[in-house]
Amino acid sequence: MRDAGVFSIKRALPRMSWTPKNLFNLYARTAGPKRREITFKSANSTLFQQRWKSKAVVRAYHGDFINEKIFKRWYLPETLPDVRPKRKVLGDDKASLEEFALRKKKEQDLAREEEKKGMAPVGSLMFAEVERRIDVFLFRCCFAHSIYEARRLVIHGDVMLNGVKHQNANTRLAPGDMVSVNPDAIRFFKPPNGDSWYDVNGYDEMVKKKEAKEAKKAAATKAAEPDPAQPTPAEQAIIDAHLAKEGAATEAPAEETQPSKTDVGLTPFYLPHFASPWLFIPAYIEPCFTTCSAIYVRHPTARPGYSEIPTPYDADGEVVRFAWEWYVERRPRIRTDTQRARMPEDRARAQMEDINEGRKSLRRDVLRKAAQRRI
Repeated sequence: MRDAGVFSIKRALPRMSWTPKNLFNLYARTAGPKRREITFKSANSTLFQQRWKSKAVVRAYHGDFINEKIFKRWYLPETLPDVRPKRKVLGDDKASLEEFALRKKKEQDLAREEEKKGMAPVGSLMFAEVERRIDVFLFRCCFAHSIYEARRLVIHGDVMLNGVKHQNANTRLAPGDMVSVNPDAIRFFKPPNGDSWYDVNGYDEMVKKKEAKEAKKAAATKAAEPDPAQPTPAEQAIIDAHLAKEGAATEAPAEETQPSKTDVGLTPFYLPHFASPWLFIPAYIEPCFTTCSAIYVRHPTARPGYSEIPTPYDADGEVVRFAWEWYVERRPRIRTDTQRARMPEDRARAQMEDINEGRKSLRRDVLRKAAQRRI
């Protein structure tokens, strides 16, 4: 963790964490009193101040553990996808052919639906490279309760990438990569220390025990009070003898206690309090909680009205747009060979380089064989 005060209630900056303080900060920043600071409907602040504030709150959630210079150099895309409608070229027979093939009506209906949804929120795609990081990937898979815990799992050697132990938390995954986590290293699989925690799977049993204890205590209190209708000792002896005789006749073998059907096959999870808002899986991840592994299926994308990159702010709102405008003017794009050598590992880039190298070697082999045949 870079800063001990990352969950400061005074600053109220949401982070990638399940802690109750972070949930309160999320409320305060998106729906509470702190929301006014990022609602730029008045002219009280300059354009520079609006962009600066937007950049600060967005970077607090998306990669606050990444150095700002490294983020601007290696994690920002060149451009965002252009989702504006393309202009139609007049003077060809494409329109008449589409009308003849009954495609024009379908395209018009599809265009109306997309117009209702609006354009795709591509502003959030500026963080697509951050989502490819292996530590962010583990947090999105719900294998760690915070991004800082996910980095600890990777650095301490509890994570395998494609079956091989991997300890570089800066690695960016390629589509098809499988990441596995050692179950013994996942903290919410183990009961934490403290009296404020309880097993959610045994909640019903805990409630029944509590009710039985209270009923027993109430019965003991009632028995201590004098009862005017209590029988005499002689009458009580006759009643006890009669009950013992009936009990001996109807006595049945005691039933063996069997475990409840609901307790069979359950995995004990000891989640932090108020963790339910964070329990979701993005569409580009295919997890398997039985084996504690997940597959990075593809890169995150966006469609009209929906973005696959989770963010506490509007995916195409003014906060994300101002943050993009800030970085467009200030990102360094000069990359020398020395800087490229320090670039965080990018498995997709490495795969493309291997493919290109394989094509070049194949081309050289073909040319060499052709030259030998000529001789």
